[in-house]
Amino acid sequence: MSDANATTSAAPATTSPVWWTPDPAVGVGSGDNAWQLTAATLVGLQSVPGLVVLYAGVMKKKWAINSAFMAFYAFAAVLICWVLWAYEASFGEEMLPFVGKPNNVLGIDTMLAQSTLPSIGLSQQFPLATMVYFQFVFAAITLVIMAGAFLGRMNFYAWMIFVPLWLTLSYTVGAYSLWGGGFLFKLGVIDYSGGYVIHLSSGTAGFIGCYWIGPRLAKDREDARPNNILVVLVGAGLLWIGWNGFNGGDPYAASADAGVAVLNTNLCTAVSLLTWTACDVIYFKKPSVIGAVQGMITGLVAITPAAGVVAGWGAILLGLGSGSLPWLTMNVLAKKAPWFERHFDDTLGVFHTHMVAGFVGGFGTGLWATVDGCAAFGLTNPGGAIAGNGMQLGYQVAGACFIIGWNLVWTSLILLFIKHVLRIPLRMSDEELLLGDDAVHGEAAYVFGPCEAHDPESGYIHGQILHTSETHDGELGLGGTVVDHSHKAEKDGEAVKNGESSHTGTAQLE
Repeated sequence: MSDANATTSAAPATTSPVWWTPDPAVGVGSGDNAWQLTAATLVGLQSVPGLVVLYAGVMKKKWAINSAFMAFYAFAAVLICWVLWAYEASFGEEMLPFVGKPNNVLGIDTMLAQSTLPSIGLSQQFPLATMVYFQFVFAAITLVIMAGAFLGRMNFYAWMIFVPLWLTLSYTVGAYSLWGGGFLFKLGVIDYSGGYVIHLSSGTAGFIGCYWIGPRLAKDREDARPNNILVVLVGAGLLWIGWNGFNGGDPYAASADAGVAVLNTNLCTAVSLLTWTACDVIYFKKPSVIGAVQGMITGLVAITPAAGVVAGWGAILLGLGSGSLPWLTMNVLAKKAPWFERHFDDTLGVFHTHMVAGFVGGFGTGLWATVDGCAAFGLTNPGGAIAGNGMQLGYQVAGACFIIGWNLVWTSLILLFIKHVLRIPLRMSDEELLLGDDAVHGEAAYVFGPCEAHDPESGYIHGQILHTSETHDGELGLGGTVVDHSHKAEKDGEAVKNGESSHTGTAQLE
């Protein structure tokens, strides 16, 4: 992240490009503070309610509450840690080449003062309180995204401890190294809005984290159909539109580059969604709306490190890459690698949609960053390979390797610490996994609904037996189920005869 209006070190382009800049005579900040608060609010809406309702809808009915609550909790917990120590560790004065000095930002004089990045020497035209909140919503959504890999089995108490530890030991390092003036920033790695800091890190942490936590129940993996796809689309829509603040807010100004970032964000996302859908039609012979959501997400992720530094055609090329390469790893390569399927139960495919797509976006930035785009963003980088600066590809790969390596190590250490030192299980008990929300939270997502005789999950719709597909090919195994409910009524009758409550029997057979 940078600020074109707050630096004098940006190298002018060879042909002296002309872009719109606010008139400094119109008033303090030229609307920068208003736009920054608006952008921050849009990003916040991506998590609450965006991913909260998306997770609640995309999971099985028995996990709707737990999945939504993991996101809801992370959003709140990150804010407290952020203002007490994590913001300064991410954007304050240098303590080590990869992290700043932790400190709180709660003093009224501190909050009212002009925002400054001391390790870079840049100031923004709004108060520090605005910057703290803007950066908080980025930190929060990183943990919320990561939760998608752990849904349906992670012990909630372990999650409560994991969130502050990972924020402190992992997120702050990536944020300072790339955005706060750390060694990757000085090296020249470009991460416009979090392709590495947010998506590559959350995808990597989700990947290794699901290994240590362990898999869901086998029956939950076989039948992983969403309980409410329309709710998923509501969350996806909030995610897409909220991304305008995600990328549009990162010039730290209501500038020309902010407009470029917003347009490129939507362009790449649309191309990625259509590309993923085309791949579904070719391979699965059906267009999947869940697949379209995955393509939307990978497009948003891939454009994030590049949003304001590439031209429109660069955004289109990134969309083609983000709609095809993560699709390939998720739907073909992963399913042909038994060890991957067996040891890495990544519930929502965060590895593919964020780690793979984040790397595609970072590498694509090294290819298609333009000289004028970098200058408009306040960077001294002379563009990417397309502009004759092939070294940028090396910088982008080096930055990716650091983020991946750091998260593989520290996510593992944090989870092992929680499990073996704090003695908190990472995975729920088998009984909790059978019952779901009712056992974990004592709550159910849908209190009102059809009676059991007409409940599709019980095997009956209007008195007729529901026969399900014998294949689960499709997005994340959501295309069908191997569960046969033809004898469920007989099993329920046997459960009642054995003295079991109908509530428990139904929950166990979900």
